[in-house]
Amino acid sequence: MKKLLSITLLGAALLTGTVQAQEETVRIAVDVPYEPMEYRLPSGELTGFDIELGNALCKEIGIDCEWVVQGWDGIIPGLLSRKYDAIMSSMTINEQRRKQVLFSDPYFMPPSAWFVPAKSDIRTPAKETLEGKSIGVQRGTLQDNYATDMYGDVANIKRYSTAGDMVLDMESNRLDIVFLDFPVGKSTLIDSEEGNYKVVGGMITEPKKYFGDGFGIAFRQRDKELAQKFNDALATLKENGTYDEIFQKYFGTKKQ
Repeated sequence: MKKLLSITLLGAALLTGTVQAQEETVRIAVDVPYEPMEYRLPSGELTGFDIELGNALCKEIGIDCEWVVQGWDGIIPGLLSRKYDAIMSSMTINEQRRKQVLFSDPYFMPPSAWFVPAKSDIRTPAKETLEGKSIGVQRGTLQDNYATDMYGDVANIKRYSTAGDMVLDMESNRLDIVFLDFPVGKSTLIDSEEGNYKVVGGMITEPKKYFGDGFGIAFRQRDKELAQKFNDALATLKENGTYDEIFQKYFGTKKQ
């Protein structure tokens, strides 16, 4: 009986040790490139707002981040099939995704915006101005859903795997206009192609059914404890100024 008890306790200790070891590294999926949120330096190193904030969150929690590059189309299925433990890749929190995953508290609230070539005659995006035009969006994003529902009956919606692919087609005059998260469009079109592109229309954050509640970190539904650790760490980073430092580095101003 004592021998059996000893073996049982040993097994429990080993199991506990295995769980603790597994928790020391959290695998986080990210879709690149999506500058300035996530992209590679010439050295191949991953960087960007999501990457730096994610690493800071892991440091605050006391775990290691292991970044797993995953295409957007398969990013939620990959989480559900346990290829990684979380997604931190500019994913908008909305009701449709809440049915599949558990979200952290929002860590970023980006507007979306329309971008056109500087010489474009499109001033205000509307059905009459976009009729017959080619609209570029990233496949499976909220911008895809919005543009398809609003203008899919009058315009040609062209879907891309990355923002970089959209830029190439804009440069080749195969697109008339693109709809992106504003920080991504600003970085990839306005800042890197100075004078060649412009924003038309205002910043778009409504209706909520498309634009949700900001960006969140996605977890499997049952991983409530892990999600809470990230929520607690996010609150700490906002309180101690670390979040503001990272935000200012990428967007040039402190988060309001």
